Amino acid sequence: MSAPPMRMLAATLIMTLTGASLLACGDDDSGGDDNTITVWSLEDVADRVTATKAIIADFTAKTGITVDLVTVNEDQFPSLIASSAAAGELPDVVGSVSLAGVRTLAGNELLHPEANAEVVEKLGRQTFSPRALELTSGDGRQLAVPSDGWGQLLVYRKDLFAAAGLPAPDTYEKITNAARTLHRGGVAGITAATAPGDVFTQQTFEHLALANNCQLTDDSGAVKLDSPECVEAFRFYGDLMRNWSVKGGQDVDTTRATYFAGKAAMLVWSPFILDELAGLRNDAKPTCPQCQADPTFLAKNSGFVTGIQGPNGSGPAQYGEISSWAVLDGAAADPAKSFVSHLLDEAYPRWFGMSPEGRFPARKGTPAEPEKFLTAWNTSQAGVDAKKPLAEVYGDEVLAGLRRSPDTFQRWGLTQGQGKLVGAILGELPVPKALSEVVSGKSDAAAAAGRAKKDVEAIKAGVN
Repeated sequence: MSAPPMRMLAATLIMTLTGASLLACGDDDSGGDDNTITVWSLEDVADRVTATKAIIADFTAKTGITVDLVTVNEDQFPSLIASSAAAGELPDVVGSVSLAGVRTLAGNELLHPEANAEVVEKLGRQTFSPRALELTSGDGRQLAVPSDGWGQLLVYRKDLFAAAGLPAPDTYEKITNAARTLHRGGVAGITAATAPGDVFTQQTFEHLALANNCQLTDDSGAVKLDSPECVEAFRFYGDLMRNWSVKGGQDVDTTRATYFAGKAAMLVWSPFILDELAGLRNDAKPTCPQCQADPTFLAKNSGFVTGIQGPNGSGPAQYGEISSWAVLDGAAADPAKSFVSHLLDEAYPRWFGMSPEGRFPARKGTPAEPEKFLTAWNTSQAGVDAKKPLAEVYGDEVLAGLRRSPDTFQRWGLTQGQGKLVGAILGELPVPKALSEVVSGKSDAAAAAGRAKKDVEAIKAGVN
């Protein structure tokens, strides 16, 4: 996958439990056999399905528990889980579920928090990223078992920064100064998403807004997008894109192409760019002038910032997505818990090793070996058309920073109990639409923030 995962549940998820028939492909229903469980996985890419089936085969050989695997396309998941809930035929376990998905499932009481908590305790709560556990908890309950995640990155040209005597761009001030200084000679200071109808724009803005402590809501659920912190975030983003970036709408593909061509000094993207930047994908290779002689030129000359801090921020913050495994309500709990435990323990390196560039382990190790899984991730083979450990390309220091990133992940609305609202705004994208007015110069930051607040309040009234 070259683009950031877009497993964002539609606003209508499970609000109308009607109609849809189960379209995903899987084995026949087990008929209630306690030694058979049904597992849905949102990993439906062919090579990942093959890898998942191999993990399941080993699990069955070890435990005698049969697993009926149903691979579900992420776009079909909302209607499929809704119809299954209405029919009383929920799977026992779902995997690779996004944070918004977990919150929506919880809001509709489709999870089995006690079983998920038991898995975490059995594996060792101390072995997980505390932040990943927090993001997958609610009302004192462990809603799901966090598996792996990815965090938004600011990628920058170390060579250009060094030549200009610039520090790493990890604050609003440093980013602005670098963009202004390096915007010359056919090179844009920065490239980042601006397309108003693109979830990628939402993710990118949220990453930079969180850095300034701009929050979607407060703890009571009141929408706070017109706060001083948010107005400053809108101003900062708009100024960058209007003054120091490329012209026209920018999205997942164009931002990557601009940076890969050597025509931008900074880029905001997901870590799924790491294998591409290293030349391990034939369909997305660096094309900069220096890349002709050395395909790894950009990889060697790129730095990576995880957490960023704005003038109103209390510390570095980073937009992050956590994928989870979850035992559902009504499941055959013991075999379901055994399966999830297996995925997060014996089979864990094989699971995150399917695409390590976008799967930072949320479980760091075992009680006996606290760094076991971080070490295994470090040597996992990344890439598609060619494979290589990321450590060979980027070095230990970069990899160490990436491994730590789940501990700094933040998200709008989730810890404030606004999971349904988060899912709904990802369907309608009011914030990117307001942001585009600032980028184009049609609106100032305060007016855009006010518009975003009003639009989100209207969406919130519809989902409550």
